[in-house]
Amino acid sequence: MITVSKENYVKAVLEAESEGKTVISATLAHWLSVSPPAVTTALRRLKKDGLVRVQRSRVRLTAAGRQIARKLSLRHHLIERMLAEIFGMEWYKVHDEAERLEHAVSADFEAKLTEKLGRRGICPHGSQAIPETRTACKKRGLISLSEVKTGRVYLVSSVYARDRGLLEFLEGGGIRPGSTLTLESRNYDQTLTLITERGSFAVGQPVAQRVWVLPASAKKGKSRGNLSR
Repeated sequence: MITVSKENYVKAVLEAESEGKTVISATLAHWLSVSPPAVTTALRRLKKDGLVRVQRSRVRLTAAGRQIARKLSLRHHLIERMLAEIFGMEWYKVHDEAERLEHAVSADFEAKLTEKLGRRGICPHGSQAIPETRTACKKRGLISLSEVKTGRVYLVSSVYARDRGLLEFLEGGGIRPGSTLTLESRNYDQTLTLITERGSFAVGQPVAQRVWVLPASAKKGKSRGNLSR
């Protein structure tokens, strides 16, 4: 039986992998805000069910585990789009709401959402349905905000979705998918001073690394990508 807990674990492995992390027990404990003993117990059950393999402390999804994780990611993606596109919920609120709803959606309702929204759209954070690695993002021409050049105009493509505080911080500074910004200066303390639709706004490197952009001259059709979480 695939419980909510098991779904959360396999999805966490998939998402952590997309960030380039070597997934170990401590990664999952941090990601899911659970204790190390709880992770140990959960991994034992996931291994028994054939959903993960643990080799030299590294946790990897089996084909069956990856299938479940991808299905849950797609459902989460559809719910985020439903909340934003149909109900008009603010883009920085939909992730947390989708986390709560993704386990309650029936297969029939998921099919209706797919019929209504389609499978190829992007979520309000600019992400595709299945988490992409940073390497994959770069191959598609996306640039980390931490790497932009002074004086050039960039279009925000996607933003890391898992941190509500970060999303609200960026929204307050005028940084959201589809907005434009210019790097005014790189400062001595490694912060970036940006010019956004709301004026001057400073961000540190940890924040800048959570935002993907494209040169504003790039085709808009390529502008909405995924931030590796």
